[in-house]
Amino acid sequence: MDEISIVILTFNSINFLSSCLDSLFNQGHPNLEVIVVDNGSGDGTVNFIKEHYPSVIIIENKENRGSCVARNQGIMRARGKWVLTLDCDVLLERNFFVKIAEILKNIPSDIGIIQPKILNLDKKTIYSCGIYLSWLRRFHDIGQGSLDSGQFNANKYIFGACSAAAIYNRKMLETVKENTGYFDQRFFFLVEDVDLSWRAQRKGWKAVFCPEIICYHSGYSSKVNNKFRQYLCFRNRYYSIKKNEGFRNYAKRIIPLLLYDFPRLVYFLLTNRYMFRKI
Repeated sequence: MDEISIVILTFNSINFLSSCLDSLFNQGHPNLEVIVVDNGSGDGTVNFIKEHYPSVIIIENKENRGSCVARNQGIMRARGKWVLTLDCDVLLERNFFVKIAEILKNIPSDIGIIQPKILNLDKKTIYSCGIYLSWLRRFHDIGQGSLDSGQFNANKYIFGACSAAAIYNRKMLETVKENTGYFDQRFFFLVEDVDLSWRAQRKGWKAVFCPEIICYHSGYSSKVNNKFRQYLCFRNRYYSIKKNEGFRNYAKRIIPLLLYDFPRLVYFLLTNRYMFRKI
């Protein structure tokens, strides 16, 4: 399928790779461009790919440069009109690309992002049906943790897509690219998909949720320290607000600042040592 390139991130991911790559190559499309960007794995990931999946293009980083840099590297190497970003612990449902091809036949020209329905590995509970951004400028994955009973089976416009499995229009990516990349590399990891979606909206692009495209996500491959993850979520949320709305505009929301942001800042300063590192 020449129209789509697939960019997969790995970091000590050898236990997930076979299932992920097999779910790609078993789709029946022999011409898939699959790019794996490895962030300095020490578990034999790269050699495993070279031995068992020789058609995969590999970009090797000597150290963990974060998901943003790695995705940017993959996107720059990709040739497709659309780019599917995947975490290494995602499995694709059968006919995944067949259904994408049907969608792309009649897709409006202002669609920059397509969100599949991402379920957990139990195939019953929802991991993400897209990103929702609230009035408080909190973001969350739509439907996460709820039982998939068909409540999200309608195509609809959404704020943005979860980059664990998201399909990006190459034209859109080029219009939102900054000197820090498609995904802002300063974020390192987490919230970068919120920021990219926000920038795309500001440029007039839309994101759409397409529930007929289904994949399954484990969610345990990153192995990031919980406190460091908490810090990155906190920091990157403010990065994104500053870039896309501006603190002056956000400061007009005095109620959320007093009732949500300030108490949260105090709590993290008291409980999370990463808050004192250089931003």
